[in-house]
Amino acid sequence: MSKVYITRRERFNAAHKLWREEWSDEKNEQVFGRCSNKNWHGHNFDLFVTVKGTPNEETGFVIDLKTLSELIKVEVIDHLDHRNLNLDVDFLKGLMASTENVIIKIWERLEIKIKELGAELAKIKLVETENNFVEYYGGNEPF
Repeated sequence: MSKVYITRRERFNAAHKLWREEWSDEKNEQVFGRCSNKNWHGHNFDLFVTVKGTPNEETGFVIDLKTLSELIKVEVIDHLDHRNLNLDVDFLKGLMASTENVIIKIWERLEIKIKELGAELAKIKLVETENNFVEYYGGNEPF
């Protein structure tokens, strides 16, 4: 039987700045622009978690979406929502708080736990603004 892909959307709000301490103010501004604001800036993020698998014969589910939602909440949203990504999030310590780095760390927090629920993490999409988003396939890019 072919695999079915199913996606759950969750949301969180967080602040961050793109800044390297070892660089001058001018270089940070040149490289990161407005995202290097010393007083931080925030986003209303949309997180899309896509899993794949074969529907269960009894339930018809690839994964129970209520269970997936709770997992995302406990492993990700509770750690990121209304937080400063640079200062408040243990699993981002020491990393540039770019959307690219954030999505990789989210994948690492979810992949094994989703597997334990009988599905496979296929893709994560993190929307930062209406014009900017990143997608991550955990090394399993479809192209």
